[in-house]
Amino acid sequence: MVTGVGIDRLLADAREGLTRVQPDELAARRRDGAFVVDVRPSETRTVEGHVPGAVVIDRLVLEWRLDPTSGASIPDGPGLDDEVIVVCNEGYASSLAARDLQRLGFHRATDLVGGFRAYAAVGGRVQKEPTCVATAVPTTVEANT
Repeated sequence: MVTGVGIDRLLADAREGLTRVQPDELAARRRDGAFVVDVRPSETRTVEGHVPGAVVIDRLVLEWRLDPTSGASIPDGPGLDDEVIVVCNEGYASSLAARDLQRLGFHRATDLVGGFRAYAAVGGRVQKEPTCVATAVPTTVEANT
């Protein structure tokens, strides 16, 4: 029999360490220097639009693209002391991703309450094209096993 904590507990544990951002605060936080990361699937972004100033990074490679010690980190990525705000569809996957970024050392990593859909619902500015898209991890990166 497989046992575990369950997703509700996992999500609650992740959020305990986050100071989550309200949808109506996102634009101001971005103007104040927060590094906003959009991890939504491309199909969703194409239909719903993009957060101005956000960097699009596929959730599958988020840690490699942001970790400054990774050989696959993006140029001009955030430092460990920078505020990093992760945005997903509805604010669930982003909480787990922000927790993972905190474990990497981004102590100010957090996420957007309600995700992109809550941001758009409060009248947040949306643009058709992304500001920046980070590409997938190069194939030369090797995992430590």
